[in-house]
Amino acid sequence: MRHGPCLWSNTRVGFLPDHQRDFLLALAGRVVPASASLSPADHFEMVSLVEQALASRPAEMQRQFSLFLRVLRWAPVARYGHRFEALPPHQQDAVLRWFQNCPVQIIRSGFWGVRTLVMMSHYGRPEIAAQVGYHPSEEGNAVLHARARR
Repeated sequence: MRHGPCLWSNTRVGFLPDHQRDFLLALAGRVVPASASLSPADHFEMVSLVEQALASRPAEMQRQFSLFLRVLRWAPVARYGHRFEALPPHQQDAVLRWFQNCPVQIIRSGFWGVRTLVMMSHYGRPEIAAQVGYHPSEEGNAVLHARARR
């Protein structure tokens, strides 16, 4: 999946360079397969949601996210001889399973963090949330805190 500069140019809202935005969408297509067939506007919204979620985080965390995307992209070269997005789907899935179940906790945690952001960027969009029956509280965590006080 290549979106290229036509999708991203003059629309910068975050810290990810274009090639990482493209890779994030390729990754999203494996984590949430339904996202692969979305429109360019929907893809833009997904990436924007990830960047917005990370915008309030320290710059160091943003750098770690960016670094981990590079690791996910390039690590498959050691085993398969190709970057993640050049692999066939079954090998991409094998790579993701390895990261998901990695015995090294920091790698596993990094993967789960990226996976969570990808899922949030897809299912957190109002039209998708409605399709799957997700209706978040307008008060956010206030409802949880009220229940905890009971």
